[in-house]
Amino acid sequence: GVEGIEQGAIEQMETAMRLPITVAGALMPDAHQGYGLPIGGVLATDNAIIPYGVGMDIGCRMCLTVYDLKTRFLDANRANLKDLLVENTRFGQGTFDKPFDDAVLERSEFKEIKFLKDLKRKAYEQIGTSGSGNHFVEFGIVAIKDEQNEFGLPVGEYVGVLSHSGSRGFGATIAQHYTKVAMEKCPLPKDARHLAWLSLDDEAGIEYWLAMNLAGDYASANHRHIHLRMAKALGLEPIAKVENHHNFAWKETLANGKEVIVHRKGATPAGEGVLGIIPGSMTAPGFIV
Repeated sequence: GVEGIEQGAIEQMETAMRLPITVAGALMPDAHQGYGLPIGGVLATDNAIIPYGVGMDIGCRMCLTVYDLKTRFLDANRANLKDLLVENTRFGQGTFDKPFDDAVLERSEFKEIKFLKDLKRKAYEQIGTSGSGNHFVEFGIVAIKDEQNEFGLPVGEYVGVLSHSGSRGFGATIAQHYTKVAMEKCPLPKDARHLAWLSLDDEAGIEYWLAMNLAGDYASANHRHIHLRMAKALGLEPIAKVENHHNFAWKETLANGKEVIVHRKGATPAGEGVLGIIPGSMTAPGFIV
């Protein structure tokens, strides 16, 4: 096996590479086994989309806001900051009594795609929340070490708020529905069945593409609300922000000019000039890239 990557993830990636729609693929160094594509798997396909290549939590993302505060602020206000987190975030089944309105809830896809009509209420109720799993909102120290940084900030240490979560029940319901449709349309051998795909020339494929993009924008709204609430509670405006998503698919052009659909499951996009944040595991620092 590849150094440090569990065998199950490698086998899943090898299976994905054999699909007739596959053009190219990559496995990240922290990859582990998932459903369909491994988490940390990147797969470029030809005019086709794999719902489980995107994953259950569509548009799951990292979002970091940076505040012009000395890091001793964290130690001096630990108890207060814990209270702020409890008041301004919700985990598990928790929701807000008064969710913020958002333009994403007025999108035309809710009317145009029959399957999404019934999900609008759930989307409204859960907006601004994080759900469960490995999702978190935390305070931490942002160390800017490079004088030529994208934010134009002086080198030094700042206070950051970092969140990791996605599209909640809304995205999960979309993922389950369209993977079922894909499995019916595209039966595959047992070890590959979660890699069932939808053609983007097909009505179901176009529907999933639109629903996936809506769920991604909804996930972004969730983080916007979290960071808005935290900024209000702190009584400060952040001086910088980084946000990037994974569990998504993008239309991209390869070096040879071929247009492909790039699935990134738990993998951070790394295009030139594109800011991203790679989280560490529970106790390890993350990296702004």
